[in-house]
Amino acid sequence: MGELVDEPAYALDTEFHRERTYWPHLALVQIAWSDRVALVDPLTVDIRALRPLLESVAVCVAHAADQDLEILQQVCGALPSRLFDTQVAAGFLGQSSPSLSTLAHTLLKVTLPKGDRMTDWTRRPLYTAQRRYAAADVVHLLDLRDRLASELDSRGRLAWAEQECEMLRVRPRGPGDPATAWWRVKDVRHIRGAGRGVAQCLAEWRERRAASLDRPVRFVLSDMAILTISSNPPTSVEGLKALRGVDARQVGGPVGKEILDAIARGRSLPSDELRMPTIDELDRRMRPAVALAAAWVAQLAVDLHIDASLLATRADLHALLNGNPNARLTTGWREQLVGEPVRRLAEGDAALACDGKGGLVLVPRQ
Repeated sequence: MGELVDEPAYALDTEFHRERTYWPHLALVQIAWSDRVALVDPLTVDIRALRPLLESVAVCVAHAADQDLEILQQVCGALPSRLFDTQVAAGFLGQSSPSLSTLAHTLLKVTLPKGDRMTDWTRRPLYTAQRRYAAADVVHLLDLRDRLASELDSRGRLAWAEQECEMLRVRPRGPGDPATAWWRVKDVRHIRGAGRGVAQCLAEWRERRAASLDRPVRFVLSDMAILTISSNPPTSVEGLKALRGVDARQVGGPVGKEILDAIARGRSLPSDELRMPTIDELDRRMRPAVALAAAWVAQLAVDLHIDASLLATRADLHALLNGNPNARLTTGWREQLVGEPVRRLAEGDAALACDGKGGLVLVPRQ
């Protein structure tokens, strides 16, 4: 570990499973540095030993790192102090969420070995093909980072990519507040009145029970069950079992009573304790401005060869035009490149025009 801590950069990837659990279960960690590759088995060693590396000044190079960061935070209690995500960086060169194999082939002319998407990474021993596939996920990352950083620097975009990687690194992740778990229930927007309180308390109970059992929430209670219960709250276990979407086998004994208690809490939930989702509604009069701004952003992405989602999403445009102080388009490189032109467009100081070649240009309005 001491050798790694002294390295200026290291490549990292993880393999994990979460299909039948609430928490992701780490099965393998791959690390590459200089000309060396290590496969670390978290089933036999204490993976918390990686914490000094994560907290060192070395740059962690990863590809599509969001889920890797989540599980590192969970098992190591730490995140890399610096991050370079090759997928994010490639977006600033016009590639939209490229896979690692696509990026390696495009930039390095390297063909990565194909792996079995259904591989069980928790089984031991790992086969040679599995180890080769796992190692390939990190062995070329440092070279990719060098190529991407060089090209980004030549276009004056390296700082943009570094800022975006830092935003990814510190972004909140994980289950979140159980009291807002009902926001993620499918079709929950159709629930009205006291049913919202029932949905909130029921989804909160489901979230906490799933976490304690380490089971997916759908194994505890389905979304359909939460919707039907919230629409027609029962007062008995027998009434509960009769509802659509409720598996009678899952709500017997003390579990049924817990559900009924959650229903009772929800029906009497004070209005000031109801956690309504934040909706960034835009004044209907501003919708044409959003449509124009979105068209211009799409054109700008083509002109600059940048993934359009990195420039601005429709939600970003809504947040900006609503005056949200936390809007992405009010800070950093996006403010000058996108935020200020969109403001001028919305305020009538600029207009969109056809350039005569099928494209759009933003021009000052006379």
